[in-house]
Amino acid sequence: MAYPGYGGGFGNFSGQMPGMQMLMGQPVPETGPHVPPGGYLGYPAYSNSYASAEDPMWRYFTDVAGQDGEVDAEELQKCLTQSGISGTYSPFSLETCRIMIAMLDRDYTGKMGFNEFKELWTALNGWKQNFLTIDQDGSGTVEHHELNQAIAAMGYRLSPQTLTAIVKRYSKNGRIFFDDYVACCVKLRALTDFFRRRDHLQQGVVNFVYDDFLQGTMTI
Repeated sequence: MAYPGYGGGFGNFSGQMPGMQMLMGQPVPETGPHVPPGGYLGYPAYSNSYASAEDPMWRYFTDVAGQDGEVDAEELQKCLTQSGISGTYSPFSLETCRIMIAMLDRDYTGKMGFNEFKELWTALNGWKQNFLTIDQDGSGTVEHHELNQAIAAMGYRLSPQTLTAIVKRYSKNGRIFFDDYVACCVKLRALTDFFRRRDHLQQGVVNFVYDDFLQGTMTI
């Protein structure tokens, strides 16, 4: 049985220590296509072979990072804008940058270190390539049925009711812009990871303590 939210062949999760979680779209061991740890279908994981000073991402990060070697949401927004990862699309909004940090903020500091930034970079590139594939006219937006296709391509298996609710949440006049698309991807991954970590039997059923539920959802 595939874990709810992930299609068979794309991804059950095995129990792992924090900091070693498998990324969205990764297959069940020995089932489906091979994806390198930290990677996406068709998109390799970010290389850790660089020394920090030689890493091409290091310059973007250190140009805006504080003395603590981490970035907050405003600094992350500046960093991503300077890197040009949005391409011809509008830069990421501050709110989207906030939930990017929350997705990887395992110690609840409200900031992101360099290793987390590299993990985010890998995810953003995968999501961007997915968006480019469905935005064939280069308008910078996709239609609701295309968002459904993109979500399915990332390995999620959601009910029609859930997909409709997501489209209504992230669309503007029936179109989904790149920033909203990425925000949707971030929240889907973050909430699924939050749920999965508490679903010890991997059956799609979790009992939440109210405070735990608020802590996990209000920060995303």
